[in-house]
Amino acid sequence: MYFATFQYNGEEQFGILSKNKKNIIPIKKVFQKLDIIPPKTLRDFVENSDDTFVEDIKDILKSHTFEGIPVENIKLCAPIPYPRRNIICLGKNYIDHAKEVVGLPGADDDIPKFPIYFTKIADPAIGDGDLIKNHKDITDMVDYEVELAIVIGKDGINIKKEDAERFIFGYTIVNDISARNIQRKHSQWFRGKSLETHCPMGPYLVHKSELPFPVELDIQCSINGEIRQNSNTKNLIFDIPYIISDLSKGMYLRAGDIILTGTPSGVGLGFKPFKFLKSGDIVKCFIEKIGSLTNTFE
Repeated sequence: MYFATFQYNGEEQFGILSKNKKNIIPIKKVFQKLDIIPPKTLRDFVENSDDTFVEDIKDILKSHTFEGIPVENIKLCAPIPYPRRNIICLGKNYIDHAKEVVGLPGADDDIPKFPIYFTKIADPAIGDGDLIKNHKDITDMVDYEVELAIVIGKDGINIKKEDAERFIFGYTIVNDISARNIQRKHSQWFRGKSLETHCPMGPYLVHKSELPFPVELDIQCSINGEIRQNSNTKNLIFDIPYIISDLSKGMYLRAGDIILTGTPSGVGLGFKPFKFLKSGDIVKCFIEKIGSLTNTFE
């Protein structure tokens, strides 16, 4: 199932993309069949559902006909606009990207021996079609980073690698927008990653049952139609089971947590001269079987 948070007639709600991907079925219509009060947000749904309940919803969708809202009539939002906790990120998790960012804090070794973790504020994350602000008073070095994002489906600590998939709800796309001068200035990554609107997310949250595991998907980012990043998630240095197991050692992962798995080479910082975002640039992030996330730079 493909879940979406969207605005329609002035109301923000969430629902499920129809099988033909032409309509969004509001979740409240599905829950009426269950005679249950629906959760208010997709984040609430993720935090309070499990694999069995998701299968029950699939059965309802198969056995009933629902009138959906045409996709062209809704405004997509980030699937989880307000994560309950900071987004967890991995730096330098593709070999080719690790080699292109020498000069940033933490880039003293070409290939990380251990995962590089940091966090990013999304308050809120923005959705497909939204404007990325330039914050030109503090930066002129705004960069793009397409990333596969994992959304955790249930609480867990000390998770074994072989059990990692059981703790995943699904996947989405995040563009980890980065102000490179601020990263350098502060000698860490948090501040330069957390400016307002610098976390585009979407277009959908795809349930894990839609994707084979291990997750090996083509991943791309283009600027004004020029493909800059082009790889596959099978090229992660630290794969998804490793990430979930490693992060959960002595620390709870919570349902609704979002983990970014890193970006491949081709970011603006990797070019000579640099290719940072310019006013009016159209940034399109694509991940196979998830969709495309498109935003314009202010």
